Amino acid sequence: MTSLFDDAADRRRRQSAPLAELLRPRSLDDVVGQVHLVGATGPIRAMVAAQRLTSMILWGPAGTGKTTIARLTATGAGYEIESLSAVTSGVRDVREALERARQRLGEQGRSTVLFIDEVHRFNKAQQDLLLPATESGDVVLIGATTENPYFEVNAALLSRSTLWRLRRLGADDLRELVARGAQLRGVHITDEAYDALLESADGDARSVLTTLDTAVVLAASEGTVVEVHHVVRARDGRVYHQSRDTHYDQVSALIKSIRGSDPDAALYWLVTLLESGESARFIARRLVILASEDVGLADPRALWTAESGARAVEFVGLPEARLTLAHVALALALAPKSNSVTRALQAATDAVRRGGADVPDHLRDAHYRGATDEGFGTGYRYPHDEPTGWVDQQYLPDPLIGERFFAGSAHGDEARSVETWRTRTGRADPGSTGSPVE
Repeated sequence: MTSLFDDAADRRRRQSAPLAELLRPRSLDDVVGQVHLVGATGPIRAMVAAQRLTSMILWGPAGTGKTTIARLTATGAGYEIESLSAVTSGVRDVREALERARQRLGEQGRSTVLFIDEVHRFNKAQQDLLLPATESGDVVLIGATTENPYFEVNAALLSRSTLWRLRRLGADDLRELVARGAQLRGVHITDEAYDALLESADGDARSVLTTLDTAVVLAASEGTVVEVHHVVRARDGRVYHQSRDTHYDQVSALIKSIRGSDPDAALYWLVTLLESGESARFIARRLVILASEDVGLADPRALWTAESGARAVEFVGLPEARLTLAHVALALALAPKSNSVTRALQAATDAVRRGGADVPDHLRDAHYRGATDEGFGTGYRYPHDEPTGWVDQQYLPDPLIGERFFAGSAHGDEARSVETWRTRTGRADPGSTGSPVE
């Protein structure tokens, strides 16, 4: 009778438990993605195989497998695991976990992994508590964080740990997860629904499985086929479900509207993309690129604005990040425009690819034994020794003397910067011999 009750309970759990839990890997072999860490030649897999772990910080976006990999790493290497969440745990919890680890090591000879989720949320005092234990070997620390650990984790703790970066799951990884979920739920997914699921997930495994679970419920009244409209409803409409051509056309329209200094059109296409479920991170990245490509030196502050906006998007997330993206898009649309950086980069790239050239002797490194004997550094004039802070001397290789890559524009701050440069150096306005980027 017990087995019958157990079987019934198991069936109910499988029906009610979310896919993300049902598909949670049971070993590193089951992990989808992160091949660079847990694949056949991955460093974490190598440590598990050797049954010897070192402290580490797992850094990556939500839904990339940080917690799962941490647990599988600990158990696979034969370690006991103590788990804490930095959101709910205090100093007392940390002390108690460390004490249990010491007792376990002394009495049973078993090593412990102390796993701390959201480790960046620990304050300095809490992080400092971990230092003696990790240094002595009482515990192996595995911390998980979505935030840049260089800003959020104590330098002393970082120096005692290896930082492993987890990547967003690619389309093939997500497709594999969706296929497993569809098989488990006994449904068929149309190609268009597959595309919508993958596009809406933005590399987040938990997100794609949650959306699939909801879509399966919505499709149940109609049969066992999950179609794109079920995915759209599961995301409350916030899913990229246009054709791929339409998607790229709308992105192009946003970029060209900003380049054309039309704030109203820029805002329209931005909202169109957001309403269709486009990734806020993708839009933020495109705006950072545009700040250099189309605004450039006409307003150097545009790049600061775009980069700050991208960081804010990561910090606050949607829907509030819509305000940040609108701020950046309007600022870039209103900014003066120059593509001189783009043109100069292409011109210099063309010159380099035509063939390399030797560094002139007077520009070569002269800080090692024998360099002076070769004449390296001889004749170099130090600009800071001159009253004007500038020296008229050769900097380009011999074959490129007289070549001009940068052509300054007459727009915004760039015109003033070029004029200041011309006045200081007494040189003619820069002009480019390179062709513009297509």
